[in-house]
Amino acid sequence: MTTHDVIIIGGGPAGLSAARRLLASGVRDVVVLEREREAGGIPRHCGHSGFGIGQYLSLPMSGPDYARRLVDSAAGADIRTRTTVTSIESGGRVHSVHPADGARMLEGRCVLLATGIRETPRSARLVTGARPIGITTTGALQQMVYLTHLKPFSRAVVIGSELISFSVLMTARHGAIGIAAMIEEGERITARRPGDWIARHLFGVPVLTRTKLIAIHGIDKVERIEIERDGRREFIACDGVIFTGRFTPETALLKSSPIALDPGSGGPVIDQFFRTSDPQVFAAGNLLRPVETAGMCWAEGRIAAANIAAALAGTLPPSKSGVAVRFSDPVKYVYPQMIVPAADNRTPMPLMRARVTRAVRGTLRLTVDSRVLWSKAGRFLPERRLTIPTVKIPRSGAADISVELIED
Repeated sequence: MTTHDVIIIGGGPAGLSAARRLLASGVRDVVVLEREREAGGIPRHCGHSGFGIGQYLSLPMSGPDYARRLVDSAAGADIRTRTTVTSIESGGRVHSVHPADGARMLEGRCVLLATGIRETPRSARLVTGARPIGITTTGALQQMVYLTHLKPFSRAVVIGSELISFSVLMTARHGAIGIAAMIEEGERITARRPGDWIARHLFGVPVLTRTKLIAIHGIDKVERIEIERDGRREFIACDGVIFTGRFTPETALLKSSPIALDPGSGGPVIDQFFRTSDPQVFAAGNLLRPVETAGMCWAEGRIAAANIAAALAGTLPPSKSGVAVRFSDPVKYVYPQMIVPAADNRTPMPLMRARVTRAVRGTLRLTVDSRVLWSKAGRFLPERRLTIPTVKIPRSGAADISVELIED
């Protein structure tokens, strides 16, 4: 067993930005464990531009360029690729395995979880029909097109309309893959408009809302899909189906650990210092919730790293006296889920993030000890990030903190 100051699990934007910040803070023994052949995270698979805005003094970068910049910025950290973490125990003990080096156990004074998210595949969506070749997710498609330069099919249908669904259109264009349609069960697209206008007019892709995928048909390869739209069954000819979105935090590693999980966000419960229920273990990035941009994950990694440095120095407030943040439907989740009294700590309290379960018009408000400290009226939509300022929460502590959405 080897002992280190900080072990970071996950070499994406959150993990690498944390490594960089820790090194800049004077923490020298930082190990990053990454299961893929190269660090950089999901951006490695995204050949389109739009990454790095506001982080580096440059024009927006492609995903691979951004990933390389992240890796270069963490120079000095011990980045171990092709290393899969199999379990994590209390006391900062991390079990890992590498194809050449075999199984190892490491121990960290602090551990940062930055394992990210995964898309929901067909199997978990209970879509009936045959199981022919040609069914994939966004991440798998991006790896095939950008990393291995394969063309898995010629004409596909995109299932879902989240922001990642529209990036599929750019991936498909790069790989010379035609898109027959994008289908969405809801009344409107999940991503912000004018995403549907862009799909229709710039990519020539029909966007079918109020449309449900019923079955996939084909023997050896996908031949067509069956959909239900406005009460009628129809068929769309295609040789590929791309399931997009419905992200869930990658928490498989935590299922057998003592770290508490939040059923609303799907990720670990954290306090305002990004510290989990295990005081040696912190978490940042898309592991905390599905799903935010690479830039936001990068920023959260930096904040978590600053708190880890404080923990190593013994200046972080103890976690035992935290107050749970209460909420109820239609609020789906709020994080941080715990607020710890921190009167003597100068670290700024991060903003609260939340989402709703359904489209709601009403007033969102933050209440502390029966006093409304902040409120905002409007229409709130699922899968849209809600930001709640925390500056007015007393640093000396509170007995009750709640986030409510009062419907009109």
